[in-house]
Amino acid sequence: MTHEEPQEARPEAQADTAPGGTAPAPAPVTVLGLGAMGTALAEAFLAAGHPTTVWNRTPGKAEPLVGRGAVAAPSPEAAITAGGPIVACVLDYDALSSVLSGQEAALSGRTLVNLTSGSPEQARAFADRAAGIGLHYLDGAIMITPPGIGGPDASVLYSGAPEVLARHRTVLAALGEPVDLGPDAGVAGLYDTALLGLMWSALSGWLHGVALVGADGVRAADFTPIATRWLSGAVAGFVGRYAAQTDTRTYPGDDASLDVHLAAMEHLLHASRARGIDTTLPEVFADQVRRAVAAGHGGDSYARLIEVIAK
Repeated sequence: MTHEEPQEARPEAQADTAPGGTAPAPAPVTVLGLGAMGTALAEAFLAAGHPTTVWNRTPGKAEPLVGRGAVAAPSPEAAITAGGPIVACVLDYDALSSVLSGQEAALSGRTLVNLTSGSPEQARAFADRAAGIGLHYLDGAIMITPPGIGGPDASVLYSGAPEVLARHRTVLAALGEPVDLGPDAGVAGLYDTALLGLMWSALSGWLHGVALVGADGVRAADFTPIATRWLSGAVAGFVGRYAAQTDTRTYPGDDASLDVHLAAMEHLLHASRARGIDTTLPEVFADQVRRAVAAGHGGDSYARLIEVIAK
């Protein structure tokens, strides 16, 4: 059974425009996968008034959503043909391929918004397969945990088909702010992995700080407001300044040179050892700086370390 784009486009057009300037009726949407995140996605669509069809390999997971107005599809094909964009959030790309296997005809002319976690390479390969069967494909990365879906801090990164995002922006905005990263389907996943690395680095640095001050009796609750102010103020300022330096590969040490940073890192290492705090994390920082200093770059800014990391 083949569905052409005009069949899907009718309800979506209704969502974006309405005669006489009246408020448009919410467009329909389908959610494949009802794990913690998939359930949160479906709940957000329902809360925004979108007619929502759901499917999960274990049917019982759909029951609470049906109680809130969703329609449970009995099969992947029934979900795919229900109308509106198909939003998938399953375990991995292999699981998604399994769900969609044999549905090529039904998928032709439809739109798939894939919010399944994976690598940039997997996203690009999936986009190529989608193009081969006439499936409009948009890859995405959710930058919030399930409880935050639909909230003011939620955002979803999208890449692969800007025209598809533009067509479905009203529906997808129910999940969080849609961020368009351009036509390369792998970029959303690339940003996702890079941003997760940033998050883990920041959280581990904060935990190291909590352990350090905690050894002298300071509570995390007292330390954290100062830490978050530092991160959102001075540290964010460093990031903004160093972005231009890493792009141009010029590293003026006019704010704080690597020599200065290394001296401060030695203080951190000494204080950590004196309190029995694990030094694995600060040793990583210090090792990178030492290598740059040994190469003759002690007067450069911290951004110089991109040359160490990128190699």
